[in-house]
Amino acid sequence: MRFRHSFVLVALACSLASTICRAESPRKCRVDAVVFEGWNAQQISNDWVKLTVVPQLGGRLMQVSFNRHDFLFVNPKLKGKYIPPTPDKWFNYGGDKIWPLPEGSGDDQHWPGPVADVLDDGDYAFSVQSKDENCKIRLEGPPDPKTGLQYSRDIALRSDSPEIHFDATMKNASQRPIRWSMQSVSQYNTGSAENPQKFNPRFFAFTAANPKSAYEDAYRLRLGQVEDSTMSVKNGLFTLHYNSFQREIWVDSAEGWLALVDGTSQFAMVERFPHETAEYPGKATVIFYTNGPAVEFNVDGVPHLTSSDPGNMPFYMEAEVNSPMIALAPGESYTLSTSWFPTRSDVNLQAVAEAGVINEPLRATWDASGLRLSGSFGVFHQGELTAYFYDDNNGLTGLTGVQRISPAELVRLQSTVQPPAGSTRIVLHVMNRLMTSVIDRGILAETTFAPKGN
Repeated sequence: MRFRHSFVLVALACSLASTICRAESPRKCRVDAVVFEGWNAQQISNDWVKLTVVPQLGGRLMQVSFNRHDFLFVNPKLKGKYIPPTPDKWFNYGGDKIWPLPEGSGDDQHWPGPVADVLDDGDYAFSVQSKDENCKIRLEGPPDPKTGLQYSRDIALRSDSPEIHFDATMKNASQRPIRWSMQSVSQYNTGSAENPQKFNPRFFAFTAANPKSAYEDAYRLRLGQVEDSTMSVKNGLFTLHYNSFQREIWVDSAEGWLALVDGTSQFAMVERFPHETAEYPGKATVIFYTNGPAVEFNVDGVPHLTSSDPGNMPFYMEAEVNSPMIALAPGESYTLSTSWFPTRSDVNLQAVAEAGVINEPLRATWDASGLRLSGSFGVFHQGELTAYFYDDNNGLTGLTGVQRISPAELVRLQSTVQPPAGSTRIVLHVMNRLMTSVIDRGILAETTFAPKGN
């Protein structure tokens, strides 16, 4: 159950808890022209993150850096290079981009990608929509006569949070009706930081499995080996443990999130997206693709591996978010809104909550000093972890500040609190105060406990 609180209740929390809601004073966000890996780029940044965009490369978001950790794959062979759209070829620069679905070459209702057309490889116009307190940029691509599509994307970053917001728009720039899905394609770096010739063996992808999945195993292995122990569904969670073999997995997740976790560095990215009751391409809302060699058969039926040289098969994993299939009349458009939350996590991710990720669930047990709270989390915002207490009738009995938290650090909760009499449930919120505004960032975890003395 989710609880929403009025400003009065949040202000009450700030007045009752001695350490809660200490005012933050973030610096303003910035938009700057930079040179990135030899490309002319634009950088949007705040105290938390740096987003680097190369408009010339199909409007790609080439890198996301959080607390000095780089998330995205950048192809070392193409750094600083630009190759104009070339028929029947594709140049994988890396980064994050927008593609159409469904893919195929049978007719004009399928995109024969990945290919270097103007959608993927065109020169996108760049403009600054706002800056200082809230920074927003816009990337506008050229129309593609084959698909009838024209893409644009707004990328926004506030001063007070590492949250990144995207509004990706596809427009029918043709004179005919068209029907497409739009896909956010993000290539995450899965190479070893110590040795570029090896992959990171502790890289994982997660999303919520659909309890009413259209797929027999709650996912569909569209490409790869059937006997593959790197994929599993347990306790409602789909998990993919990365290795360097090629595979593509479709998941019809309905909860609107996916997460990528680097267990070596304990950095994580959560992508949130809307889920609609509508037709999705192949029924998939989420697709994971792992790059690497594949098993092929020669003319005699003898199996062999394609190249396993990291120079030809670089280490990366794609996390792909799909929109529903959308019919567009000439001039009509559709926008897919998504948000990214960089944070910290280990590989034991169990769930994604409104305000963060859960590695170890919240536990509340009595000892001689009071109610002892434990758990492990990653949070999406800086602020105060705040305990709201409720009785058996869902009545608020009181609240207290628990501890300061930051998205740049794992939250390993080991605190003792004194619940008001009659309390039987605790709900942890992430709250912070920015100048005169108090913001409840949402629920992180909750659990029940026996009344004191029972």
